[in-house]
Amino acid sequence: MISFQKLNLYTAWALFAGTLVTYIITMERTASFWDCGEFIACAFKLQVPHPPGSPLFLLIGRLFSLLALNDVTRVAYWVNMVSVVSSAFTIFFLFKTIVLLALKLIDKAESELSSSESTLVTASGVVGALAYAWSDSFWFSALEAEVYGLSSFFTAVVIWAAFKWEKIEDPAVANRWLIFIAYLVGLSIGVHLLNLVALPALALIYYFKINQKPTLTGGVAAFLIGLIILGIINTGIIPGLPGLAGKFEIFFVNTLGLPYNYGIVVFIFLLLGTLAWGIFASQKAGKALLNTALLSLAFLLTGYSSYVLVLVRSGYNPPINENDPSDVLRFVSYLKREQYESRPLLYGPSFVSNPISQKRGEPVYAKKDGKYVIIDHRPEYEYTPGSKMLLPRMYSSQPGHPQLYQQMTGLAPGQQPGLRHNLAYMFSHQFGHMYWRYFLWNFMGRESDREGAGTLLPWKASGYPGSIASNRAHNNFFMLPILLGIAGFLYMYRRSRKDLLVLGLLFLLTGLALVFYLNSPPSEPRERDYIYVGSFYVFSMWIGVGVLAIASMLERLVRKNAWRSSIAIAAGLSVPVILVTKGWDNHDRSNRYHSVDFARNLLNSCAPNAILFTGGDNDTFPLWYVQEVEGFRTDVRVCVQTFLGIDWYISQLKRKTNQSEALPLSLDSNAYARGKNEFIPFYEIPSVKAGINLKEYLELVQQQNKAIQVPLTSGDMTSILPSANLFLPVDSKQVKAMNIVSKDLVPFVTDSISWQIGKKDLIKSDLVILDIIASNNWKRPVYFSSTMGSSHNLGLQEYLQLEGYAYRLLPVRVPGATDGYVNSDIMFENMMHKTFWRETGNPCVYYDDTYRGSPVFTARLSFLRLAEQLIAEQKVEKARQVADKAMRVMPDDTIPFDQISAGFVGVLFDVGEKKKALDSARTMALRADENLTWVKENGGAASREANTDLYILQTLVQECRRARQEDEARRFESIFKKHLLAFNMYSREN
Repeated sequence: MISFQKLNLYTAWALFAGTLVTYIITMERTASFWDCGEFIACAFKLQVPHPPGSPLFLLIGRLFSLLALNDVTRVAYWVNMVSVVSSAFTIFFLFKTIVLLALKLIDKAESELSSSESTLVTASGVVGALAYAWSDSFWFSALEAEVYGLSSFFTAVVIWAAFKWEKIEDPAVANRWLIFIAYLVGLSIGVHLLNLVALPALALIYYFKINQKPTLTGGVAAFLIGLIILGIINTGIIPGLPGLAGKFEIFFVNTLGLPYNYGIVVFIFLLLGTLAWGIFASQKAGKALLNTALLSLAFLLTGYSSYVLVLVRSGYNPPINENDPSDVLRFVSYLKREQYESRPLLYGPSFVSNPISQKRGEPVYAKKDGKYVIIDHRPEYEYTPGSKMLLPRMYSSQPGHPQLYQQMTGLAPGQQPGLRHNLAYMFSHQFGHMYWRYFLWNFMGRESDREGAGTLLPWKASGYPGSIASNRAHNNFFMLPILLGIAGFLYMYRRSRKDLLVLGLLFLLTGLALVFYLNSPPSEPRERDYIYVGSFYVFSMWIGVGVLAIASMLERLVRKNAWRSSIAIAAGLSVPVILVTKGWDNHDRSNRYHSVDFARNLLNSCAPNAILFTGGDNDTFPLWYVQEVEGFRTDVRVCVQTFLGIDWYISQLKRKTNQSEALPLSLDSNAYARGKNEFIPFYEIPSVKAGINLKEYLELVQQQNKAIQVPLTSGDMTSILPSANLFLPVDSKQVKAMNIVSKDLVPFVTDSISWQIGKKDLIKSDLVILDIIASNNWKRPVYFSSTMGSSHNLGLQEYLQLEGYAYRLLPVRVPGATDGYVNSDIMFENMMHKTFWRETGNPCVYYDDTYRGSPVFTARLSFLRLAEQLIAEQKVEKARQVADKAMRVMPDDTIPFDQISAGFVGVLFDVGEKKKALDSARTMALRADENLTWVKENGGAASREANTDLYILQTLVQECRRARQEDEARRFESIFKKHLLAFNMYSREN
């Protein structure tokens, strides 16, 4: 008979191999949306991503990228493989951890196990490990180049090592394991900080081992010490040591007059020398605990040293160099994530609190003339007395957030929230919507992949409309995972409350405690379930232990050990089986390429050597990937609007990047320095009310002319916007010679352009855009991505020519063009011959809500506007080709029709495709009717989705009536009015 040790080892490797195959089959073949494009680009060229960075992930990603063997289109595949392999190893160590726990719970040594017990213990590990492997959130992270797969790997190894250490009796060997754990923690810092959250719970393992008779007081003290260690690492070491090095540097350079970096060198020698002396002295004195602690610190710092990559690579000014952490002072700011909004935790202002004054906080230094000079101070705001409160859960005043707070808590506009409002919001939204909903997605069921989708309850699994029931993420697990996990929890409560306390704290720290610490705003750009996979990891351990619980419950019913074990194992295996069978279709991301094709289509909408303004994340990261990795359209300079107002990014714009020359900017670095022109209030000056020359205005800003300056509450002066109207002189002869304006619009080129920017305040990013436009003199094509919306175009809509996915700024005004105007010749060429649509028409390929959002919306809207313009120009055959391509590359059975698709009904009527028009209209009407009926029957109000369906019905009525399809129009109108009445949006008298 095979020994338990071999069975354990072989099973662990079998699980690794099985999950590895699963992940390889279902993994994304290229760069996914969100941060993946950024991480792949940064790994490929060892660049600097968003703070606080992930240098170890980038180094490993770089090694994996070499396996692409000079095929740049395979780089993304191999960097994705980092997550695939590390996630498979996570399952390997989770299995081994559950087995260690199971042995403790049945209280037998490996050599004492019977055959059935060996099988049962092994099966408990298999069930728990596979439950996590095929859980919704972890499976998702395992398939793409994000840090969470590798972060989970380090968490798994640290937890396994802690339980392994617990079994070791030899103190010398045990101490080596503690040092090993410290090294793993140090390495994990270079991936993601989530691994640190487990430390307080692991401190209890240490306490329980060294104290045979633990007490409540001792346990609490151990937990608090763990929290202190977490705080020391998170605050005292990660940003603290570089911050202290920065103080040494300033002293040595500014006070002692030494060259740059001497202070850092001295600090490093002092730190390493002190640490080395402490290690040798403690060893000589025989102080084992102190020696182990110092060695652990040394190995933690060794792991943490991967961050040297950030400093080194930033110094070379790579194309992606976020925050430019090229010196120790900027590096500290990078580690502290200071570019992001801070969130109050225990005490602070609410969303209705208004600052009444601003004080100067910590100084901000920059290198100048061999010294570090103060260029700004971090602002510290003071609020009206009494406007701060305990537990400020509702703090964000970002656009739309106050209204959401009010909807969620019943607050009146302007009303100050109290403690009860904050608690209500915390329990309902932060704990409920932002955690328990995700938890139940993984272990009970998920309604769909739509943003904000709820939990699928078994007793409410029927009656969903087809749009939800047919959604691939509509998964019903019949509560099997959660029931088995609860059984394991109760079994552990009965058998080993110490271990239950450790796992329970791990579960809370990586779940609800993390929710409390993050203090989520009322809306997020995307679902955040991937943050809390650590708690799902712990629950999967309880699922594994649940197999032992079933066997225990069957003791009185089934006498034979073999039969009892077999039944328990079969029942337990039903959990991973249902997870993989239900979850496969919505986790299979193979043959999905449109994230990259979307980026290609956006770049190909631009003329050569263009300047393209984009938004954040999905507007930008895929573009960085195709440019930096695949070398596609590197002549286009991508300008990220969310970064445009930051000094380091403005400096990068002034440098040549790839094939794109430096951007023209008239204002110098001083005008764009940190703290200068951050906020430009509108303050109308009567003498220029009719309009001000943009170039002259920029000259006044450069000169810091007192005529356009006012004081801020901090005492600093800032420039103002003195007029709501701007004009820019145009060399019409030069423009006409450039042939950038179509022949039919050439007569409308004048000697200046003028527009209303509006009576509103500007921010620095707006000033940069205006500077680029004014300084460019039409030499390089300037584009605005259509994904950003008209609010970001600074009032220039009537001068914007749509050429695909982007609007080109031209010195030609089309009055009334509130969303730009279409150049049908250029746009037809771009959309029909320069776009990519790999597998978008394949119904076997899964496109989730991210793909069905902005990428599809942008594509369909571009096709629709082009087709409508061609019809207006009586180019019906071209319009038919456009409509046909739009329906072919994004068919309903792959990417369901949306509100833009409703507009194609009219186009299809106009080009003579009556059958296609009516078929599409009937499909959309039936789906909208089902959706609205379901929403109303389930007590829902008119939501965004409901309003979309109502808009679709209204559009279908209008288009059918315009095409004189009266029977269909009356049919759709009756459905439309029925739902307007149901939602109290229509009265019969009307």
